[in-house]
Amino acid sequence: MTEKKAICVQGLIPFILLVLAIGAVIYTGKLSRILENAPFLLVLIVPLGILWLKGLFIVSPNEGKILTFFGKYTGTVREPGFWFANPFASKDRISLKISNFQSPQLKVNDAHGNPIEIACIVVWRVVDTAKAAFDVQDFNVFVHIQAETALRHLASHYPYEPHEPGEVSLRGSPEKVGETLQRELQERIQLAGIEIIEAQLSHLAYAPEIAQAMLRRQQAAAVIGARQMIVEGAVSMVEMALKKLEADNVVHLDEKSKSVMVNNLMIALVSESHIQPVMATSQSA
Repeated sequence: MTEKKAICVQGLIPFILLVLAIGAVIYTGKLSRILENAPFLLVLIVPLGILWLKGLFIVSPNEGKILTFFGKYTGTVREPGFWFANPFASKDRISLKISNFQSPQLKVNDAHGNPIEIACIVVWRVVDTAKAAFDVQDFNVFVHIQAETALRHLASHYPYEPHEPGEVSLRGSPEKVGETLQRELQERIQLAGIEIIEAQLSHLAYAPEIAQAMLRRQQAAAVIGARQMIVEGAVSMVEMALKKLEADNVVHLDEKSKSVMVNNLMIALVSESHIQPVMATSQSA
């Protein structure tokens, strides 16, 4: 099933013709003659007038009217305005507006088997009214179910956090994950005539049963990274201090004195607690 344009005309002309015909019958007095001589003709005239009015319909912006004639799809009217089409055809409204929804929070396992909670936001719209109306039972429900399925499949293929440099993860690569989710969801709902405009993760967290353990692991990793940075900086500062003292001939240190000085500087720079300096003095006998 593929969308096609319905055969219709501007509704203002048929409406004016109907009004003129009724006005002419009343103005010329033919209506009274019909009532006097052949009242049975009203049984034909009134249904014909109602049927003519039934062919008139209005299409609002960002909506379409799907026309079916005795069970056969005859086309879709997308252009906003006042239209006239086959009076015997049914005219069902379908929205063409952009819609969005947030999926429920799902509890799934990531690529490493860790239980996580995940949800996404999907922005979509109907691009083929025939497929949306006739190829699936309910395209709104279809989009929601396929979005949940695609999200579960996506979560099982990526880890929550990267464990190797450059590894794509749910938390570390949100744009890449969103593009993958959008592409997979588009493939799943292509047959329903729906376009996925955007799909992004809206919620991502470890499951409650492992959240505390994972938080401690993240804190430990942060502490190790900070310590490594502090040590590297302290080594650079000590090296720079020794070179500066020797270059400016401030003091000449032997290897033992350098070792003591390096030890003291490293303790002062790396230690988290406050360091109390001690001054060494020599006393003569």
